[in-house]
Amino acid sequence: MKIAIATVQVPFITGGAEIHAASLKTALIAQGIEADIVSIPFKWYPPSCLLDVMLMARLIDLTEVNGTPIDRVITLKFPAFYVEHPCKVAWVLHQHRQAYDLFETPFGDLNHDAEGRAVAGEIREWDGRFLPDHRALFSNSKNVQERLRRYNGLESQVLYHPPANAEQFHCAEFENFVLAPGRLDSMKRQHLMIEAMRLLPEHVKLVLIGSCDGEYGRAAREAAARLGSDRVVFRGIVSEAEKIALFGRCLAVYNGVYDEDYGYITLEGFLAGKPVITHPDSGGPLEFIVHRENGFVVPASPDDIADCVRRLAETPETARRIGAAGRDTIDALGIDWGNVIEKLLS
Repeated sequence: MKIAIATVQVPFITGGAEIHAASLKTALIAQGIEADIVSIPFKWYPPSCLLDVMLMARLIDLTEVNGTPIDRVITLKFPAFYVEHPCKVAWVLHQHRQAYDLFETPFGDLNHDAEGRAVAGEIREWDGRFLPDHRALFSNSKNVQERLRRYNGLESQVLYHPPANAEQFHCAEFENFVLAPGRLDSMKRQHLMIEAMRLLPEHVKLVLIGSCDGEYGRAAREAAARLGSDRVVFRGIVSEAEKIALFGRCLAVYNGVYDEDYGYITLEGFLAGKPVITHPDSGGPLEFIVHRENGFVVPASPDDIADCVRRLAETPETARRIGAAGRDTIDALGIDWGNVIEKLLS
């Protein structure tokens, strides 16, 4: 059986979606299936470029390659949904949110002028036309499932999957630092955790891992510098081994995202047996975190974040108990690739 995984990628940038596609390919191959990733280069600015990549996707015919039929296509991201194939299955990581829930919000970029608004309308029209063209629709979280229902009137089945190298995460100890993983971005709101450090004892540190480029990254580094050189550590992009070690040693994990689709950070924190701190508007993490049972859901303010971290630093046994409950949550949910592959191929 030959399966193509259709997705998109911004050249030179690798994130959760790229890890997702690579992990899916590995899981399919482990089942004896011939699989490969077909990536469409993605550019979102100016808005007219979105029309170009949409058309590019629609012109791709994946029915066969080198004279051999491709049995099935699994599409993951906009605009890969639009590729041609008679047996497509969509596993929606997210749509182009700037045309949907982020439209006319501080995080949107298509509502600023007539061209952007017209492009947003085209995206919604194409999604409405081509997403139902799939043999089955899956979503990677309840959050994404609800957006498909609300904006497109489409039903999908939630299909959770484990993060990469799930079996390697472990709990080593509880050192006095909070780990904030992920590319620095305004929607990930690392600035709230940095501001919370002003209210915490000096022996409590913050470690951030992930790309810190761009205006938001520069502003975050400037804010951290005002706290003193050793309070906040920017490790940048680290190896997988370093990341897993930091998860294993930290006191808690901060995942302050705004309306996340799914995200690996919550699951990685649970797998490492560490409490995860998030907010009531964080989206995907709320599908797993139960406040004060296996993590913390606190208002998105530095004061509330600091109060939560302070309690954990003062009572490490609380961090240990909450973290262990997170690990139990993962075990109870039975999130594994075997289940994923069975559903995608059914």
